[in-house]
Amino acid sequence: MLRDMASHTVNEYEKDGAEIYRRSFAAIRGCADLGRFSPEQSQIAVRMIHACGMPDLAGDIEFSPGAVERARSALRAGAPILCDVQMVASGVTRRRLPADNEVLCTLSDPRVPDLARELGTTRTAASVELWRDRIEGAVVAIGNAPTALFHLLHLLRDTDLRPAAIVGIPVGFIGAAESKQALVDNEHGLEYIVVRGRRGGSAITCGAVNAIASQQE
Repeated sequence: MLRDMASHTVNEYEKDGAEIYRRSFAAIRGCADLGRFSPEQSQIAVRMIHACGMPDLAGDIEFSPGAVERARSALRAGAPILCDVQMVASGVTRRRLPADNEVLCTLSDPRVPDLARELGTTRTAASVELWRDRIEGAVVAIGNAPTALFHLLHLLRDTDLRPAAIVGIPVGFIGAAESKQALVDNEHGLEYIVVRGRRGGSAITCGAVNAIASQQE
């Protein structure tokens, strides 16, 4: 009997990708508390929840008032997406990008190990230094390393450079919650999308970026 049931389950499952997305997003909208979000923010929150399977994530998602429009306008104008790790860069769906935007991760740059030793920080944080000539008006996506977000905030504090928006969703037990709170509390008018607390990661970050890139669900 159990074998027959297992066989039935394996054979009878949804195979249409578009229908899977449609039903998934409908399920999220049916069970997640999205009432405090604007329609534009809600679409992005749904994608973020879809990436992790946690409807309660909605309670920890926070947008600055102009984050979505600033990020979308920047991408439409051809701005690059600067990523802290290759997992984030790889998760950006290129066909959703409105202007064939460059997606850049500098973590594997050969200069990074020496720069990390010189600065006394992690390689991921050091790789942010290599964004200096690209960061003005860019969309930043940090989904792994709290040190990268902290270093970015220090860089922006000490310069006049300003990205269009920061998707700051690093994950972890050391520094993740604190780095995101520092972004929320920034005094430079930075536009941001964060997930408060320890939760985050590359998948959620890519969900946000892909939803920004195209409003088509």
